[in-house]
Amino acid sequence: MNGPSRFLPYGRQAIDDDDIAAVTAALKSDFLTTGPLVGGFEEDFARATGAVHAVACNSGTAALHLAMLALDCGPGDAVIVPSMTFLATANVVRMTGADVVFADVDAQTGLMTAETFDEALRRAGARRVKAAMPVHLGGQLCAMADIRARADERGVALVEDACHALGVRSVGATPHSSMACFSTHPVKAIATGEGGVVTTADAALAERMRRLRSHGMVRDAAAFENADMAGAEGTANPWYYEMQEIGWNYRQPDILCALGASQLKKLDRFHRRRGEIAALYNGLLAPSNPVIRPVPRTGAEHGWHLYAILVEFAQLGTTRSAFMKGLGDRGIGSQVHYIPVHRQPYYRHLYGDLDLPGADSYYARCLSIPMFPAMTDADVHAVADGISALAVDKAP
Repeated sequence: MNGPSRFLPYGRQAIDDDDIAAVTAALKSDFLTTGPLVGGFEEDFARATGAVHAVACNSGTAALHLAMLALDCGPGDAVIVPSMTFLATANVVRMTGADVVFADVDAQTGLMTAETFDEALRRAGARRVKAAMPVHLGGQLCAMADIRARADERGVALVEDACHALGVRSVGATPHSSMACFSTHPVKAIATGEGGVVTTADAALAERMRRLRSHGMVRDAAAFENADMAGAEGTANPWYYEMQEIGWNYRQPDILCALGASQLKKLDRFHRRRGEIAALYNGLLAPSNPVIRPVPRTGAEHGWHLYAILVEFAQLGTTRSAFMKGLGDRGIGSQVHYIPVHRQPYYRHLYGDLDLPGADSYYARCLSIPMFPAMTDADVHAVADGISALAVDKAP
């Protein structure tokens, strides 16, 4: 059995000559940091996602943090976060001083459900739950309409962690949430090197996030509070600005927005190819059931950032570490998404040990295998062949 012709990581960026040309043009322009390309990228992103407003920033983490800040989350508040996610989803809540209430997830999909959301609300007790952040793990969508119905009953705002779901227009348009947060890290749907975007239909939230991403500075003369310093007779001094609340340096520079705008032109193609790869995997891995099987689909729409499989390692007589090494020896990269955040020492010290069996069960079996648009059909076959061969080798 031959392996792939080159090592296949679980994910990687696709940079073409037109992307390089766009960045080169930005480097030759008058702006390297915040300039006209930022607004252009935001307009393109809003159009591509069906959003009313898009706010660019320098990482997916910054996007999530800006969303929490825009909702005024802070000490005394609680925010529900599924445990099966990257650290940032929970950490941005703590960065505001609010508490995290971890929700369990479905053991087969890793997604927060309306039922696990309800259970987290009960555990929150008398605490003021201001928001919740459903995570579209791997690009598969949570049941947002069902979660929204429960959230509305308690006055809980929803912010979608859509860092894996760019390409699914129903997410960016935020029909069931206040905001959706995206990442443009290299392994995501499009790349800007590092970067993030928040979409929203709320103009006030968008305006506030743009202010917060740049130190909280206000340059609108109509909004100034220190009229005596601003300038005489309502005419603002040309150098004058005010900081009316604390903000951060979360700006995304023109150079990266140039890359992002170029990549957005290929988003539909990238997304379509990811779907083709997933369909091919589905057929090739079916004979491995039930010891190795794809994470089950819950709906028609999927971002396909990751292709995850569930492996019954004990039934194969192996460990995940040994299985991953075996794949690596065959030129196949893999990764685990994610270690349940409630198991991290910081959160265990803060909130004690939690019993979230769905998250623990999903974690024990999940494995992400190569998924990126530049993969050929032959690459997909090589990965599936490698997994099947390894399963046979490890079978007791």
